[in-house]
Amino acid sequence: MTTQEKQPGATSRDLFDLTGRVAVITGGTGLLGLRHAEAILGAGGTAILVDIRTSEGHPRVAELKRRHGDNLHVIRADITQPAHVEKVLAEVLALHGRVDILINNAANNPKMEGTGAIEFSRLEHFPLKQWDADLAVGLTGAFLCSQIIGTEMARRRSGVILNIASDLAVIAPDQRLYRRDDVPEDRQPVKPVTYSVVKTALLGLTRYLATYWADAGVRVNALSPGGVANGQPELFVQKLAERIPLGRMARADEYMGVVLFLCSDASSYMTGTNLIVDGGRSCW
Repeated sequence: MTTQEKQPGATSRDLFDLTGRVAVITGGTGLLGLRHAEAILGAGGTAILVDIRTSEGHPRVAELKRRHGDNLHVIRADITQPAHVEKVLAEVLALHGRVDILINNAANNPKMEGTGAIEFSRLEHFPLKQWDADLAVGLTGAFLCSQIIGTEMARRRSGVILNIASDLAVIAPDQRLYRRDDVPEDRQPVKPVTYSVVKTALLGLTRYLATYWADAGVRVNALSPGGVANGQPELFVQKLAERIPLGRMARADEYMGVVLFLCSDASSYMTGTNLIVDGGRSCW
């Protein structure tokens, strides 16, 4: 059932119901990609996990497959290659005959916490090859998936695109979080420039697509999550928590509700928006 088919008097449960809808999730076997899938599956939808390193043997994927059966599929693809994305769309249409939701989640995200003197991360030495690779996955991949899969949605005059940005799309990284006392100043690790550039650019892509396809029934929004606790060094977590009004990093499951909201008819009058969910960090 599409947004346009909803009848007056729909209940709040109806608004969040994704029964019969098919969601493509890039970076689908990553930490948050799997949580996005859980949100879709839990609301009755079908989740297609697209990842360059996918494996049905992934324990979390196997568990979701056991619980949701044919409502979960894994497709290995390189989203920086148009032919791969075309193949993903063809496979999804062959399996389900439709695609209703695209979550552009894939991104390179080098882990700088506690890694010591990673000189290449600094702007002065940042390799062009790494710049190209990061933009290819996080931005070009989102563009290609939106272009190819979004066009199919526009053809059907119904669909939702959700771009996963970051709190670092609206604020600058605080490089003090990554400082090491035992590292010379000119070799201090930093959050690489590409992460901020990619995530900020996704907001521009969101606004562009939202207005471009507004008359085709395709809604496009962005989610800017804060950092997720995932075994980072204790000192890093402590320093980051001090910069967050709620006093802690997010749990991996704390974005599932907002993903469901943005992918369902509960947000049917919302497009072109960036929803920040960062424990309040960006308001300080």
